[in-house]
Amino acid sequence: MRRLLNIELQKLLLNRTSKILIFVSFILPFFIILLSSLKINVFGLFTLELGELGVFNFPVIWHLTTFFASQFKFFFAIVVVSMIGNEYSNKTIKQNLIDGLSKKEFILSKFYAIVFISLISTALIFFLTLSIGLYYSSYTEASIVFRDVNFLVAYLVKLVAFFSLCLFFGMLIKRSAFALAFLFILYILEWIFYGILAWSFNNKTAESIQGFFPLRAMYNLINQPFQRITMAKFPDKTNLVYDYGVHTGEILIVLCWTAIFIFSSYSLLKNRDL
Repeated sequence: MRRLLNIELQKLLLNRTSKILIFVSFILPFFIILLSSLKINVFGLFTLELGELGVFNFPVIWHLTTFFASQFKFFFAIVVVSMIGNEYSNKTIKQNLIDGLSKKEFILSKFYAIVFISLISTALIFFLTLSIGLYYSSYTEASIVFRDVNFLVAYLVKLVAFFSLCLFFGMLIKRSAFALAFLFILYILEWIFYGILAWSFNNKTAESIQGFFPLRAMYNLINQPFQRITMAKFPDKTNLVYDYGVHTGEILIVLCWTAIFIFSSYSLLKNRDL
């Protein structure tokens, strides 16, 4: 595993564009710090400071930071599809196979790189969240501080699954721009199917089935936190209650899709004439 990971990391770090995109992917989540210190002057009447409103209290901050950080995953998605596109355009994929790397090892090297960078990103979010939370939060008891740390697990699974999908599209299309376009096409198709299901059955049934679609399943791992924050401010508003938790079933669905994407990428490469 270490050998395959080293091979892939060398390819990424020797490519200037990949290095810049990876750097940006790791830096962008730190803008949450700027968000925490943001002060908004409301018509000169008073100053609204997000850090003082309790939105960065434990345990809700784990939900907040992982949700925002997951929005920046598109930058590394460009790296994933680019590393496949470059393999084909530079003929390095054929050279790797000639040099003794099997097709299975080739796909595994990509997957190991995806998992490795996802782990680094998750570790950064852990330390970032812990730092902001300890600074702003009114609660410092360990039982409260680490109560919703399972959002980090959901964040890691979400990154690995999304990048595995990008790997599959990269292998399928072999061109970076078209592979990224297929992400948007898949997103549109999922909503078209949802509309058909809602029209054929009802919204509740359509939402249940939509939860098995790949992109929607990934989104469901970390639902939006804004309604949860509002619930905390207005506990008497029962109409705001919703299920924001991380569920094992949803994680299993996304893990199944991850396995499908990796196996499909291998099948494409195995059956393709290079």
